[in-house]
Amino acid sequence: MARSRGLRRLLVLLLTLALVIGGAYAAVFFVQRSETLVSERCIAVVGGGTAELAPDQAVYASLITAVAVQRGLPPRAATIALATAMQESKLRNIDHGDQAGPDSRGLFQQRPSQGWGSEAQVMDPYYAANAFYDALVQIPGYESMEITEAAQRVQRSAFPTAYAQHEQMGRFFASGLSGQTPEAVQCTLRSAVAAGDPGAVSAGLAQAYGPLVTAVEGQTLVVEATGSQAWSVAQWAVANAKGYEVTQVQVAGRTWDRGQRNGWQDSSGSDGQVRITVSPVGVEG
Repeated sequence: MARSRGLRRLLVLLLTLALVIGGAYAAVFFVQRSETLVSERCIAVVGGGTAELAPDQAVYASLITAVAVQRGLPPRAATIALATAMQESKLRNIDHGDQAGPDSRGLFQQRPSQGWGSEAQVMDPYYAANAFYDALVQIPGYESMEITEAAQRVQRSAFPTAYAQHEQMGRFFASGLSGQTPEAVQCTLRSAVAAGDPGAVSAGLAQAYGPLVTAVEGQTLVVEATGSQAWSVAQWAVANAKGYEVTQVQVAGRTWDRGQRNGWQDSSGSDGQVRITVSPVGVEG
């Protein structure tokens, strides 16, 4: 009888252990499955309208817009540049051209044979954006031109009206990424997969915007900025969150949290600073 009770206890213990292990496995599977099902994207919401980019496209959109901010150009210049790059390369730094321009390269499909620079130069997104703006600012009254007209004056494309189809995307992302529209840009991303480096974020910002006053507090980069510049830097950080493993951005009492996936929310962030926090460790899944 005692032996029978002992066997029953052992069976109950084994069953309980199996349930615990099974539950843990199911929980891990659910979390991993949930991560896999996340549709990564970045959107810009302006005036009730929405434009969408893939995270890798948003990275280039943020650089193109930041270069305009660094140069003191109006958001309209960034709008024209973004619409142009979307038409020419789908906002990706491609290393090939087409039949009409076999030597075309980069975000703007600039041609070394037409004086845009060497192949290595036009494949550098920072150089390419500056080269585009160098040409754009030479056009009198470009700020008041139709997007497609201004873009065509720079590009001299075989399809001069094609740029117009990307005007809304250009306007919305330029407005958010330039800081003219606070909290317009938000990205839905999976969890960080590696530890982030605040120093790398600082270097990326310095290239995009020029010198900024920054400090590192643990895994957080603190950027001294106010007004539209603060919102430009904050939304640049959101657009670059996937590559830099950014988990949180705080600015002007608002926070974007990678794990929440519900846009910008109230927080205790102080004015005059943008706080960009990166992941301390990688997360599998």
